[in-house]
Amino acid sequence: MQKLGYGPDKRLPITVSTRDLSYYRDPAVILIDQLKQIYMDGELEPVDTTQWYPKVMRKDYTVGMNIQESEVDDPDVLYYENYKCGAPRNYTAYCNPEVDKLIDRQSIETDIGKRKQLVSQIERKLIEDHARPIIFFPRGAVCRAPALKGLTLMVNSIYNVQRFEDLWLDH
Repeated sequence: MQKLGYGPDKRLPITVSTRDLSYYRDPAVILIDQLKQIYMDGELEPVDTTQWYPKVMRKDYTVGMNIQESEVDDPDVLYYENYKCGAPRNYTAYCNPEVDKLIDRQSIETDIGKRKQLVSQIERKLIEDHARPIIFFPRGAVCRAPALKGLTLMVNSIYNVQRFEDLWLDH
């Protein structure tokens, strides 16, 4: 930012737009706080949910804080939906055929170690290309009482265990 003429005495004012829901606003507030370290003064613009995605599709924002959701804690679906050329949720229209090939390769790789290397290459390339950066990954948890029996927790997502027909309480 200093190379661009910004510093403690000359700060860049920006607007950070996001949906007017707590789980969108809270990360946006944290982002605004972090941007202060690089001489950016952010102002939060909460947007009504009915107007959020039309605003995103029009690219009517300076900085837009959005959430990428997935039922499975695996990068595959996020890459295909958000970073592949022409993808439906690729709101910034990022397109790099080299990254598309890496996404396809990691998707079919069965060796976990090799797949992790491919995912690392994809992440590095997305960072180098300044492609819609990921600000944070949320953590989730499942809580249960000791009397709850029959619950099988999945290793790839906390969201996959939503059917409870095999559960019982052992008092």
